[in-house]
Amino acid sequence: GKPLCDSNGVRAFPTIKFGDANALEDYSGGRDFGALSNFAAELKPLCSPNNLENCDEEGKAEIEKFSAMSGVDLDAAIKEAEQKIQDAESNFKT
Repeated sequence: GKPLCDSNGVRAFPTIKFGDANALEDYSGGRDFGALSNFAAELKPLCSPNNLENCDEEGKAEIEKFSAMSGVDLDAAIKEAEQKIQDAESNFKT
């Protein structure tokens, strides 16, 4: 509903978004069948643990690093990253 649309920047309809679900991008191409068909034909699966063949070496290395971490280490890394985000937001607001 509306909260989902608001959180993803959907302000009018139709709005087309694509890419990583955590960083959706706006589609700004044509809206006719040919333009949409050409755009869709160019889409490829994203780099992910289930699609390593779509990753560059840097992406593969990052996935392998996180995959090798224990649950405790992953939790600690997440908390550290969340703290960096909070610090950056605080610095931005001041």
